[in-house]
Amino acid sequence: MSHPAFEHLRNHPVPALRLEFQEYRHRATGARHLHLAADDPHNAFMVAFLTVPQDSTGVAHILEHTALCGSQRYPVRDPFFMMIRRSLNTFMNAFTSSDWTAYPFASQNKKDFNNLLDVYLDAAFFPLLDARDFAQEGHRLEFAQADDPHTDLLFKGVVFNEMKGALSSPTQCLSQELQQRLFPTITYHYNSGGDPEVIPSLTHQQLKTFHARHYHPSNAIFLTYGDIPAAEHQQHFETQALNRFQALELDLAIPNEHRLSTPVSDLIHYSLDGVEDLSEQTHIVLGWLLGPMTDLLATLRARLLSDVLLDNSSSPLRHALETSELGSSPSPLCGFDAATRETTFVCGLEGSDPEHAAAVEALILDVLQQVAAEGVPREAVDAALHQLELSEREITGDGFPYGLRLLMEALTPAIHGADPLPALDSGPLLEQLRTESRDPAFIPRLIRELLLDNPHRVRLTMAPDPELSVQQAAAERERLATIRAALSEADTTRLVEQAQVLAERQQRQDDPELLPKVGLEDVPPDLKIAEGTVQPVGTLPATWYAQGTNGMVYVQTVLDLPALEREALDLLPLFCACLSEVGSAGRDYRSTQAQQAAVTGGISARANVRGGVDDVHQVKGVVVLAGKALARNQGALSELLWETLTRSRFDELPRLRELVAQMRAQREEAVTDHGHMLALAAASASMSPAAALSHRWEGLQGLRDLKALDDSLDDPAALAAFAARLEDLRERLQQAPRQLLIVSEAERQDEIATALATHWRDAASPIITPFSLAAPEASPARQGFSVNTQVNFCAKAYPTVAPNHPDAPVLHVLGDFLRNGYLHRAIREQGGAYGGGAGYHPDSGAFRFYSYRDPRLADTLADFDRALDWLQEYDHPARTLEEAILGIIAAIDKPGSPAGEAIGAFFGTLFGRTPEQRRTYRKRVLAVTLDDLKRVAVHYLQPEQAHCAVLSNARTLAAQPDLSIITV
Repeated sequence: MSHPAFEHLRNHPVPALRLEFQEYRHRATGARHLHLAADDPHNAFMVAFLTVPQDSTGVAHILEHTALCGSQRYPVRDPFFMMIRRSLNTFMNAFTSSDWTAYPFASQNKKDFNNLLDVYLDAAFFPLLDARDFAQEGHRLEFAQADDPHTDLLFKGVVFNEMKGALSSPTQCLSQELQQRLFPTITYHYNSGGDPEVIPSLTHQQLKTFHARHYHPSNAIFLTYGDIPAAEHQQHFETQALNRFQALELDLAIPNEHRLSTPVSDLIHYSLDGVEDLSEQTHIVLGWLLGPMTDLLATLRARLLSDVLLDNSSSPLRHALETSELGSSPSPLCGFDAATRETTFVCGLEGSDPEHAAAVEALILDVLQQVAAEGVPREAVDAALHQLELSEREITGDGFPYGLRLLMEALTPAIHGADPLPALDSGPLLEQLRTESRDPAFIPRLIRELLLDNPHRVRLTMAPDPELSVQQAAAERERLATIRAALSEADTTRLVEQAQVLAERQQRQDDPELLPKVGLEDVPPDLKIAEGTVQPVGTLPATWYAQGTNGMVYVQTVLDLPALEREALDLLPLFCACLSEVGSAGRDYRSTQAQQAAVTGGISARANVRGGVDDVHQVKGVVVLAGKALARNQGALSELLWETLTRSRFDELPRLRELVAQMRAQREEAVTDHGHMLALAAASASMSPAAALSHRWEGLQGLRDLKALDDSLDDPAALAAFAARLEDLRERLQQAPRQLLIVSEAERQDEIATALATHWRDAASPIITPFSLAAPEASPARQGFSVNTQVNFCAKAYPTVAPNHPDAPVLHVLGDFLRNGYLHRAIREQGGAYGGGAGYHPDSGAFRFYSYRDPRLADTLADFDRALDWLQEYDHPARTLEEAILGIIAAIDKPGSPAGEAIGAFFGTLFGRTPEQRRTYRKRVLAVTLDDLKRVAVHYLQPEQAHCAVLSNARTLAAQPDLSIITV
């Protein structure tokens, strides 16, 4: 059944995903509605528009932000963030891609879902687009002291600073520059997120015109997933938005790019501060423009070719890149990309030098020529097909709701007018691909057609420039000085008045009751937690969870950490990273990688150390060896896991050298994307043993240690010693007590148990000396870490209590309360940071403040303190407490994938977070009072207890004399 305003086009069952695909068209406007009907109360929604900017002003991105700043039915200043507080959503966001803008959310509560649907529809189709919100979210000119025209003139704006932070990443910069050259004439030539040098040229009128042209139902796709019937959604679409529109003739379709007749090459530079030796810091990539992604079979062929060439270390092109002396590791851009209407394929190296550009190109082309001439083993193609099948079957949802993932897969072809059904029901296409691939000439033919005989190829070399950031900063100052020199007295007065008007708007308290809400009465009475059963395999303890995994099997071996000296403990994350990447059972690493790809969905190892629920200084640690596979391959998975643990090889020294270089490159690349997490880890490192270890393992101290190790391994003796230490650690862990965790469908468990018993029968000897950690070392109270960034990441931490302390839930609620009521306005809206907040961190027993991609430093740290003053000095309505509690409950109750929920429940119990403990904690959250918040803030958040850590560039840190500076 459909709503009368919609024409029903087709239904199609998709048994592999346990849903029905339904397609509709709005009669009056032509708007499309794709509904994925599933027996799942975790409903999801998305409305998306084809958006095709013709410049790098960031108009689509700034519009995405500004549309969420108030609408006709909901004329409040910040309905998006206000609804986050008044909702039990499992996901709320908005995305700007290179050619579409989407507004997605998900919720398990039907009342909440419909509340969010009304707000989202009004925001998308009837936003206010207030000039003040454009100035806040996009860009504005403002004096450093807003009311003092004698201070410096600055560019400000949330998106302006967000994009400065994004383009601090060399990988982001390389990706954008390569796309610009692969697409010289159409919309992808431009940075849809916005180039900070161009963003200030966007006008408010241009933003409004872009909305009128692009955000029309005739250019819209509505996508829904779950158990709410399509007709109910359509009733909302029609009454809340669509009945106010008529069809509009639009010509937004993206044309094909003009094809290059010969390959081109170019040299560009990126900013690299504080590095004297610029050798081995260059990126060299080759990019090809392929065919339209609307041809889904051709797209699948290209993806298969990419996997055959690059999927793992046994793949011919990845092997050549990993073992080449021309660079340190394969480029993070390597692979096939269908994010643009015409797809691309990229490969190359990082950690190279500019003079190697021609040699890198020759290396890649030689490998392609060789594969085109000799083909690849049948097993390699079968393994790539297996990986495609596995990715289609697995039910995800631990970080991003599963329903939304399916909607995203449907959106990509649908936005360009292609049939979205094959993107969801890929079985027929996979069968056709499997048939085609039986021809030995299939892969060689694809290589020639898509790559070797395709002249639309770009070689891009991106070299470091230690002066570039200084030059960019000087150019911005000069630009502002030119603007300032041209300001009349009236212009100056207008800027001061504009800042005052914006500040008044930011301080204005809107009536939140204009927005719909759920309340504490809508919170489910209980927390759903997956339940397992204990049934040993031989004498080996094993916990089994029966979950709807859609034919997938998950097996994890959990080893209790023995007592380890500091050197071995610091080696542990490197050991885990290498364990599944080296050879095993007499095979070399390439053969082992090929076997993993042929029969599993991946094998990985990780170390996990957490503080106790009653005392964060009492720790427990485990190493986990995990794998997943299609049910038909569960026996092979069990055998591979056993071989990985007991017969892994650390004698392939060149492989170990490559792996460490790759780890370093990946960690360095991640700094600007995760800067706030690194700052938080540093700020809280002295507050518990587990927090100190986190800083040494995943934090900035770990990165510094990894760089020192990488620099040392060019010495053959050091490399051999490193390998010996890894083997020694493997032998020690092999003797540790262990247990198994298995997640699968119930009917498969007997068969799995039989397969596991072949190897996993006996428990190891008990540990004589249990694992423990020393008290954390003292660290400076104020630290500054010098990294390559144009923006800042700030953190402040206070020691508090363990999770079972009665004040822990209060501190948890306090974080959301401070973010909602003060920090969001002060740090994001007024300060211009992309994000900021506060929260209780149970593993470190710390309460922590943070900011993300922040133009400020000292003022942000001061705002953290002012938030505590605001808490004590002002009266707070009861609803603000309810909103903070709702946010915490929504996070606690957020569902994961079937496998993820089981795995989370198991490890929760292992570390003392039993179902009883989790439910008791949740009840305590619901009982928190305003007086509790004020009490714990006074008791625990004392200035003399605080530790600060900031990430910034050397120039900014040099102006902060109270910081202890550490170069990363």
